[in-house]
Amino acid sequence: MPYGRRRIRTAVVGAVLAVAALAGCTGSPAPRTGAAASTGPTPTPTPTPTPVSPWDDSPASVAAVGDSVTRAFDACSLLADCPEASWATGTDPAVNSLALRLLGPGRVAENSWNLARSGARVAALPEQMGRAAARRPELVTVMIGANDACRPTPAGMTPVAEFRRSFEASLARLRKDAPKARVYVASVPDLRRLWDTGRANPLVRRVWELGVCGAMLADPEDLGAAAERRRTAVRDRVVAYNEVLAEVCARDERCRYDGGAVFGFRFDESLLSTWDWFHPSREGQARLAELAYRRITEK
Repeated sequence: MPYGRRRIRTAVVGAVLAVAALAGCTGSPAPRTGAAASTGPTPTPTPTPTPVSPWDDSPASVAAVGDSVTRAFDACSLLADCPEASWATGTDPAVNSLALRLLGPGRVAENSWNLARSGARVAALPEQMGRAAARRPELVTVMIGANDACRPTPAGMTPVAEFRRSFEASLARLRKDAPKARVYVASVPDLRRLWDTGRANPLVRRVWELGVCGAMLADPEDLGAAAERRRTAVRDRVVAYNEVLAEVCARDERCRYDGGAVFGFRFDESLLSTWDWFHPSREGQARLAELAYRRITEK
């Protein structure tokens, strides 16, 4: 074969072999059928674990902190605490307190503690929380703030920033010694609605004139502009306190705010103490217990 033709033939063969080699490297292999096509069983997807909620609606112990409402002040007799009628830890079956509902009557006496104090403001809450934490409770109830708003005049109300600092310090104090305790936080009642409920009753007005929550309830028949501004200032402060309670509680996965249930509840005269027409009666305490139980056991 002449040299030129051999040279051309060699070049063509080389090109064909190169193309074949390239196809073998980059092309897809022919599909296989039957048993040879299987590379093993299809793996079962790993199920995504369901998050475990840190909330427990069946605690073995309950501690209560707060003010005179939790002490059931004036619920049974004049100017006296009546802790057996407390919405949180009371033993009175007619009230059917939160502790009675959660623990049962046989366990309330030894497994619940009412550490609230009549007249307490939020500044006293960290110390109360410290005493509660020492008991290692599984649930702590908090009801505070009415006394911070119920001063003789609006000028004496606790500033919102101070209220926030005290409440934050309270939860921090609890977490130091009882990190897994659940916390139920009740909203501050709507004091203006209380005024609207009782202002038309002459007997109620006479009692309020003795000095009950002057910032809101003084001169209950006065509908003038100044009186309205005073009442609005108190209500606005209560709303601000509740916003603080909600915000701080929301940052703690073991804390539940009541969503404004107590603030939105209308305490009519049948649910108020006939001694001061301000604190809840036994019937009013029972309604508070119901609101708390509903929120704590909510899924």
